[in-house]
Amino acid sequence: MHPVGTPDKGREEQKSRRRVLDALRRGMAMRTIVHASVLDDPRKAARIRELHASGDLHRVVDEPIQQVLIFDRAVAFVRMTPVAYAPGALVIRQPSLIAVLVDLFERTWVGAREVTEPVQRLTAREREVLELIAEGRSNSAVARELSITEAAVGKHVAGVFAKLELPASEDVNRRVLAVLAYLRGTAR
Repeated sequence: MHPVGTPDKGREEQKSRRRVLDALRRGMAMRTIVHASVLDDPRKAARIRELHASGDLHRVVDEPIQQVLIFDRAVAFVRMTPVAYAPGALVIRQPSLIAVLVDLFERTWVGAREVTEPVQRLTAREREVLELIAEGRSNSAVARELSITEAAVGKHVAGVFAKLELPASEDVNRRVLAVLAYLRGTAR
């Protein structure tokens, strides 16, 4: 956690990333749950994928979460104010409170999605659009169902294609490939 007014957040983020990577190389085990909106920022998404590939396992949730850090099931840090870069944290060492936080983490972990699957890069709205496409609906039917314009559906579909890395080609139907990716991502 960084204090308010960190002069160079980019430099602090780089130092933090190096510390985490060093700890992972030394054998530390980490599991991290992130909110799906984090994956909308390409820089943050790339960092998460790098850390995940290095052993800091990540999962994604759609519901709001608060930052909690738990070390060795012996000490926990809970942010005092649910605002990014707010100063201060509550340090918890009481075993029964830590047990409750660990249980909350484990329950959230089980219900969270894998971060490594391309479908998990999609925003909640893009997943809604793709789900309706998987039901066989046209863009106009998707627009009616979600009460948005067809142009908005088109933008969401383009976002789905980009995030699933489905380039335009005369040889393939990207809608079908996107639906297949969706089905693989939700079948687990």
